[in-house]
Amino acid sequence: MKKLSKGTISVLIIITFMVLTSYGPPSRNKIEPIVPLEIKPITPLHINYVKPPLVIKLSQHQQFLNAIGHRESTNRYDVVNAYGYMGKYQFGKKTLRGLGIKVTQEEFINNPSLQEQAMQLLLKHNKKKLRRYIEKYEGKMVHGVYITESGILAAAHLGGQGNVRRFFRNGYEFKDGFGTKITSYMKLFGGYDLNI
Repeated sequence: MKKLSKGTISVLIIITFMVLTSYGPPSRNKIEPIVPLEIKPITPLHINYVKPPLVIKLSQHQQFLNAIGHRESTNRYDVVNAYGYMGKYQFGKKTLRGLGIKVTQEEFINNPSLQEQAMQLLLKHNKKKLRRYIEKYEGKMVHGVYITESGILAAAHLGGQGNVRRFFRNGYEFKDGFGTKITSYMKLFGGYDLNI
């Protein structure tokens, strides 16, 4: 092994001295021990889970009934209008008699299930009587109105089967006592898939 010369050793000593003194004198500060922070127990997080409201999906048939009921009476079973039409769907006594329902006004408006039954009977009856028009015109434009089964049955509810036939034959536009046209019912209540 080769010996270092005195000059080399002197240089190394000077360099070492310079390195050691360049960082300044050693710290005279007393080092404080690290004290752990106070650990508090964690309070459990309580989440109040709110169940979403139960959503019942109505069939299109029920949506149709609700829509007509809303238009006729705001879905109130106890309503009688100025012309004597009664209940949620605003039935006249003559129509009820034609369906075989013989009750007083009081009995009818106080019996929601009878009103729903009457509406089902009327829809079935009108569909049977207007079947030929439904089959011939459904999905077509007639006198500027797009025709659907539910629209035809709604129009028949408002103005009767005869006025619906007259509309298809010659464009006759029936209006009820309040000025509501059967074509407005064809448009407003068209496109529902009914279970009749």
